[in-house]
Amino acid sequence: MADTPGTNSTPPAWLTDGFDHIWLPYTQMQGAPLPAPIARTEGCKLVMADGRELIDGVASWWTAAHGYNHPHIREAVTRQLETLPHVMLGGLAHEQAYTLASRLAKMAPGDLSRVFFSESGSVSVEIAMKMAVQYWINKGAEGRSQFVSFTGGYHGDTFATMSVCDPEEGMHSLFAGLLAQQIITDLPTDAATQTAFNDLLASRTDDIAAVVMEPLVQGAGGMIMHSPETLAFIRATCDRHGVLLILDEIFTGFGRTGTLFACEQADVVPDIMTLSKALTGGTLPLAATLACTHVFDAFLSDSAETALMHGPTYMGNAMGCAAANAALDLFENDPPGPRVARIEQQLAEELEPARQLAGVKDVRVKGAIGVIELEPHGDHDWMKAEFIARGVWNRPFNNIVYTTPPLVISPSDLSQITSAMVEVVRDWGIKKNEEG
Repeated sequence: MADTPGTNSTPPAWLTDGFDHIWLPYTQMQGAPLPAPIARTEGCKLVMADGRELIDGVASWWTAAHGYNHPHIREAVTRQLETLPHVMLGGLAHEQAYTLASRLAKMAPGDLSRVFFSESGSVSVEIAMKMAVQYWINKGAEGRSQFVSFTGGYHGDTFATMSVCDPEEGMHSLFAGLLAQQIITDLPTDAATQTAFNDLLASRTDDIAAVVMEPLVQGAGGMIMHSPETLAFIRATCDRHGVLLILDEIFTGFGRTGTLFACEQADVVPDIMTLSKALTGGTLPLAATLACTHVFDAFLSDSAETALMHGPTYMGNAMGCAAANAALDLFENDPPGPRVARIEQQLAEELEPARQLAGVKDVRVKGAIGVIELEPHGDHDWMKAEFIARGVWNRPFNNIVYTTPPLVISPSDLSQITSAMVEVVRDWGIKKNEEG
């Protein structure tokens, strides 16, 4: 067992004892270092077990948009816990879920008027895919079961979602023979790829249920960014050939790219949209799949066979929905647009010096997302320790050093994050050069 990165202090017993039994995400457990032990959270900071504070540069996988322990969200969850923590949505109803569904339908663009709840982002995408296939079955087109997704895309780790992730990205390559074979193509960002995308949809319309994509920013696939014009072209092409469009706004939704939903920047309304992460302000698991009226109407008939037969046990959990309603209060009372614009400008200015550093391939910013792309390397644990030593929590992946801070972060805290990013990348370049 390796030491906790970035610290020489003695780790707490619960960490060392539990480490022999826990199985961590995205981690080769052989030789894995102890994770940084967190005792509590407050605002934009994580407080370690030894009392040191870390500014959270990734908002706990992009969820804590309002920071941690926001009193409005905490009080809403506490009230709900004391009265009704959970009841099944099969045959029963509670106020928080129904109120949240109404609010999401009103906030979402266009006529995304029906909301199906689940517990995680991956599952919400699976539900969207299931909706799309059954939409065509209910309309008498049973052969339309294929999905088109894009190089660099990521939509989750469950089996259906793995099939629409970039197969070359690496996390899911072991399962290639078990996954449904979908159609992965390049984003149509220029004339050649636009022609290819149009021809693909034209030639395989009878096979394709939907196009699945992350609007404006492909997150876990490498923080790859594309223009609103690209998104608008994809929507128009789907319309031209009668193909559904599913937008995965799990990462981009709720202000991360500058508008409440990324698709608004292209004036695009998907047929189905998925939400999670910042939905509850980083407090409780909850996801939602929103469908337009014409999609929902295809499930209506006198036969039970056309109904959507899906029902996660904890769907619409009352405490999760209470947290989400409170988080939406905050978004409504203080729209994130101006804050994100300020964060975007600061990120662009303060990360730009990294462009001149050894080993840096690109620096890019979109909304409250700042990225330094490096040459391929395997120094992630070293980098995490270096960030902790600088009072910052950051979790580089592949060749990406990035920040997705809470949307309420102060300019001084953000500067500490960006300074740490530039310094760690600089020192990594020096280290790489010395190692030859």
